[in-house]
Amino acid sequence: MQRPDMTGLSPEILAYIEALEAEIETLRSEGEDSRRAEAPLEPSEPPTTINIITVSAGGVAKRTPRHLYLRQRRGGMGVFDLDTPENDPPAFVVMADVAAGLILLTDQGRAFRLPVSEVPERDVRGRGESLLARFPMRPGERLAIVATDTPVDGGAFLLLVTERGQIRRIARQYVGPSLQPGTVLCDPRDGGAPAAACWSHGAGEVFIVTRSGLAIRFSERQVPVRGCLGLRVNPDDRVVAVAAPAADGGVFLLSQDGKGTVRLMPGFSANKSPGSGGKVAIKADVVVGAHVVDAQSDLFAISRLGKVIRFQVSEVPAKEGVVQGVNCMALRADDCVALTAGSVAPAA
Repeated sequence: MQRPDMTGLSPEILAYIEALEAEIETLRSEGEDSRRAEAPLEPSEPPTTINIITVSAGGVAKRTPRHLYLRQRRGGMGVFDLDTPENDPPAFVVMADVAAGLILLTDQGRAFRLPVSEVPERDVRGRGESLLARFPMRPGERLAIVATDTPVDGGAFLLLVTERGQIRRIARQYVGPSLQPGTVLCDPRDGGAPAAACWSHGAGEVFIVTRSGLAIRFSERQVPVRGCLGLRVNPDDRVVAVAAPAADGGVFLLSQDGKGTVRLMPGFSANKSPGSGGKVAIKADVVVGAHVVDAQSDLFAISRLGKVIRFQVSEVPAKEGVVQGVNCMALRADDCVALTAGSVAPAA
């Protein structure tokens, strides 16, 4: 359809039509960008026993073999994954081998273990089943952390951080198959509810991040057996993530609006001891997660509407300074809620 002669129209109507035309052109361009971003890179990886486990806030979960998630370009819209009711959105995503176990930690500090093999296996788009129904939950008790007891990239200690910045190191043997259901791993009266966990090798760095994008870095060896204050958190803030990078490594940070960056540790000065206030790690209104990455890592992010995107960390520029990040996931009336990452060997 050709544009008709609009000579006789009033300036107001003409301006309105031109504004509509500009909006249509913008939407068309965005659609073309999205289609390019969503084009999968083949192949992603050969069949593997490693699973991506997606869990809702209420404990509904499923697992899907990792190789069934095709890579997209950074900035794609992702694919629909966990199918949950609107009032129980996705809240956690974990990468674990089918032979491992899951650690389910509640806001009351109690821990439960469940073999990954007992989580229902579903297609990429599928409904899950309740995990918490298998355990004696207390009234009002909710899920706070989902982690694996056998990390894909290895680890000897589970670093556990509360909302107010208290940190503990727990040896791997205490959270394995011998874990008794309901074991209290941390007391919410001392630093608030559990907020974040990750695995460490015991001699690296600790990197704690808050919702507002503040972070602290210090040596893991400075954490005593009984724990200590790792980060002094402002009253209107809370811890959302902890990572254990090498001194020359990097941590991927993801914000709620789908932007992310790889923050290199040489550009983020370490504190001499834990317990200080944080420094700006990323310019973001709301940070939702952080994960140690390397050049072979694939990132998985999940949104509130249940979409998952997989892309390579090599597409995200690594920075030593404070940045806002680049678009990692296209969001429309949606928010990112969690992420996970792991190294993937190149496909044959």
